[in-house]
Amino acid sequence: MGKLSTPEWILKGKKKPTEKKKQGKIYKVKKCPECGSTEVAIVLVGVEGKSADNWECKSCKWRGRGIEEKELNEEEFLEHMEKMEGK
Repeated sequence: MGKLSTPEWILKGKKKPTEKKKQGKIYKVKKCPECGSTEVAIVLVGVEGKSADNWECKSCKWRGRGIEEKELNEEEFLEHMEKMEGK
């Protein structure tokens, strides 16, 4: 087995090349697991300062913790918003 050579970027004194991240913003859309509606809101209950993970659907009145979350890029989010306005 031969010797390992030092990478070129170290010899030149440059930073390690990094992978490019996704371009554009990522939007998170929350959906009701029962009816699939995106009209969900967090319900504040309990003692102040403690986190409440309770969600409520405004369409079907479902309450719980198992909310679905989708990540959309900018184009998908705009399509989603146009579809919501059309309803």
